[in-house]
Amino acid sequence: MGFKGERKMKQFKYFSPRTTEEAWKLLTKYGNEAKVMAGGTDLLIKMKNREANPNYVIDIKQIANLNEIRYDGKKCCRIGALTKIRKIELSPIVSDSFRMLSEAASVLGSVQVRNKGTIGGNLCNASPSADLAPPLIALESRVKIVGKNGERFENLETFFTGPGSTVLKFDEIVSEIEIPSLLPKSNGTYLKFSPRRAMDLAVVGAAVVITLHPSNSICTNAKVALGAVAPTPIRIKKVEEILEGRKINQSLISEASNLAAEESRPISDIRGSSWYRKEIIKVLVSRAIAQTLEKIKLQEGGRNNETSG
Repeated sequence: MGFKGERKMKQFKYFSPRTTEEAWKLLTKYGNEAKVMAGGTDLLIKMKNREANPNYVIDIKQIANLNEIRYDGKKCCRIGALTKIRKIELSPIVSDSFRMLSEAASVLGSVQVRNKGTIGGNLCNASPSADLAPPLIALESRVKIVGKNGERFENLETFFTGPGSTVLKFDEIVSEIEIPSLLPKSNGTYLKFSPRRAMDLAVVGAAVVITLHPSNSICTNAKVALGAVAPTPIRIKKVEEILEGRKINQSLISEASNLAAEESRPISDIRGSSWYRKEIIKVLVSRAIAQTLEKIKLQEGGRNNETSG
């Protein structure tokens, strides 16, 4: 006996494939009537609220080897799509080599959500405010996609096509995320603003990655990505262009943060007006650049101490 007015989830048929091949074969068979479930933190809520009404649910969490973090310290780090957010947050590999991704994972929802949610689910849900998207875009990551036509790769920057939509075809799944190694004298920062910090969706999320010249501290490469300020997470290339080839000082940081706000396209909603979001962008981008420069300075200091010791 349910409560009066209680919504009941629509009945569906459940599958739990053990291989990626089995998964895409099920997707090929059932097409748009099926939904893929990884951690379930987004899909189950949508189904309960009748925002999603699949006839078939394909739960991929039993597929082997999609929950591993592998890094040889050279070319790239590979994170399986079923890797839990909490595992990424606590991973020494991620913390040591891609700290900004650890930072982003640590402010995504509650601990309970991070223990259930997966990196692949966070990205494939394609929310404009997804916490992992901006840092992964700034890190120039790409996703490995598998389906009946084999494997293909897509840069994360072009993976999102709109709120809740991606380049994935109906018979494809994401199997892993590849993050290229950072160059020497590089680092990054992810900052998020939300009313209750980690517990809420980002009103604005800002990610910055900077590489400095080894001898003169000129910025040789910059990546700036924002979340919750457009229909998809976006890179702000005009900001990157004004940072590259120059020594970053406070005046340049102010110029960059103002330009980031100008280039964004936030909407007004219950969590904040467009004007409010633009003001937050200025603050977060400014802080992210400053904190990234400080991280580079500290990591260089640590290396010098190791050398002298």
